[in-house]
Amino acid sequence: MATVNIIMPKLGESVEEATITKWFVEPGDLIEEDQPIVELATDKVDSEIPSAVEGKVIKLNYEEGAVVAVGEVIAVISLDGEGETGTAVDNSSRTVGAEAQEKSKDALENASMSKRFYSPLVKTIAKKENVSIKELDSIIGSGANGRVNKSDILGYIAHRTGEEDVVARKISKTEKPAVNITVNEGDRIVPMSRVRKLIAGYMIKSQETSAHVTSVIEADVTNIVKWRTSHKDEFLDKYGQKLTYMPIFTEAIARALKDFPQLNASTDGENIIYRNRVNIGIAVALPDWNLIVPVIKDADHKNLYGLATDINTLAAKARDNNLSPDDVSGGTFSITNFGSFNNLMGTPIINQPQLAIIATGAIVKKPSVLETPEGDFMAIRHKMYLSLSYDHRIVDGALGGAFLQRAAKYLEDFNINRSI
Repeated sequence: MATVNIIMPKLGESVEEATITKWFVEPGDLIEEDQPIVELATDKVDSEIPSAVEGKVIKLNYEEGAVVAVGEVIAVISLDGEGETGTAVDNSSRTVGAEAQEKSKDALENASMSKRFYSPLVKTIAKKENVSIKELDSIIGSGANGRVNKSDILGYIAHRTGEEDVVARKISKTEKPAVNITVNEGDRIVPMSRVRKLIAGYMIKSQETSAHVTSVIEADVTNIVKWRTSHKDEFLDKYGQKLTYMPIFTEAIARALKDFPQLNASTDGENIIYRNRVNIGIAVALPDWNLIVPVIKDADHKNLYGLATDINTLAAKARDNNLSPDDVSGGTFSITNFGSFNNLMGTPIINQPQLAIIATGAIVKKPSVLETPEGDFMAIRHKMYLSLSYDHRIVDGALGGAFLQRAAKYLEDFNINRSI
């Protein structure tokens, strides 16, 4: 009996394990090539993994909810459709992993090409919940090109049945609260989603791991505001990209990181790892108010066009739930933009295993004193706060302050006569 081992694929350069969130098959099922067999979740993204071969499922080695290391055999498929379910793999077996990973990537990309494409996961949920094709077609999708994703159909089912708590249990497993909380009449209890639990866990872990210190500086960004106002339409016409402030901020911060490589680093508690590449993560708020941090690779080597393209592309993919594992891995420093919600400043939490994160605040007009050779004058200027949270185990106040000052200076010295 010829069999194939399906292994846990590597879903990103720094990903060493993934959680099996859903099996689409059972032992004894006959499957076709490219048919999704399992849904996997990392700390960043979910992926459906298709079978690279046609055959019969004879063994599933892990249950749903299991955390499995990369390279482990998760399922066994008989190529000739024979064999008892649960039997051991014989010497004629071979291993499939990279093929499945590539097919999964292709399947996810193809899913965004058609407006009414329904993924196997959505179809499985629809079949289980008796949602007709007519009902599916009526659901407004939040995915790419209006694609209906898992949260869309679960939300529809919740609205149809009025059982939001049932849907919440399908999304994540409940946990008992760590403290006693009084529930009053009229209160509604909804378990955290898996993503929300992951975010909560990482925030607590970061606070427990790093000695957080936050420094704040105010920067005069008048030149940037004037330059962007006069060039954003030209930029869009020339490059087909919207010019936000974030590419300009990212460019300045990347320059400062080259000047202060001590901030572009990580630590294992005993050693400091100075990163060769400047890969800057940009925090993106999702429609469901969760957060994800796609990464701009080699930000120090890109001009404004390159940065704007990467930022706009990754932000769109994030909001469409279409990021790949590689899109969210490899970050060496992070930026979060509190100003997008008109917040003046904040104290961000470090994105482990990085050493620092910077927050950009809202740009506001302020009366300011300008020092000139002719004397001091009052003027209306555009100002913003930069907040740098850094790991005090490695970065002391002098170093953190100097880096923050350098980043602010690059913003303040922006050339208003710069061409696009």
